[in-house]
Amino acid sequence: MTRPELNKTLDADTFRSFYYLKEELISFCKQEGIQRTGSKSDLTERIAHYLTTGQKLTKKYTSRKNTIELLTPETKIEENLVCSERHRSFFKEQIGSSFSFNVHFQNWLKQNSGKTYQDAIQAYIHILEEKKKTPTKIDRQFEYNTYIRDFFEQNNDKSLKDAITCWKYKKSLAGHNKYEKEDLEIL
Repeated sequence: MTRPELNKTLDADTFRSFYYLKEELISFCKQEGIQRTGSKSDLTERIAHYLTTGQKLTKKYTSRKNTIELLTPETKIEENLVCSERHRSFFKEQIGSSFSFNVHFQNWLKQNSGKTYQDAIQAYIHILEEKKKTPTKIDRQFEYNTYIRDFFEQNNDKSLKDAITCWKYKKSLAGHNKYEKEDLEIL
């Protein structure tokens, strides 16, 4: 079965068995008046629910305003921290210009309210050290990145063009989008 066009006549199971770009999901949501914000998995859930029930799910967001004016190493990390430009500037000043918010560090900040920003600086350094020792876990929504990494783990003699050709073939098929040796048949 070839990948069907995403439209409101599609059933949810068929929709879930194929790969759609986030842009395609957003476009469909816009066309159908469904909330377009959130991650790819949020959009997928809303669309699947809509295709099954005809109901449009919405997620209510609460305002999370940072209340701390001046950040110092002794400042306590606030609850519901939002990684803002102010935070980025603070960490760049403390750690160096190479600082960037990575997923592990953002999660650490959100799980450690009440600790100090000095603790956060130490955690960031530790996270970078651990990252060098172990391969990065790619989050579920980044299927392309996972596929390409898995492709090259088994085919280091192939090119990126080969990997992309296999990826395009794989995502046109129903089912999962994980790399399998059989994907090479398209080459």
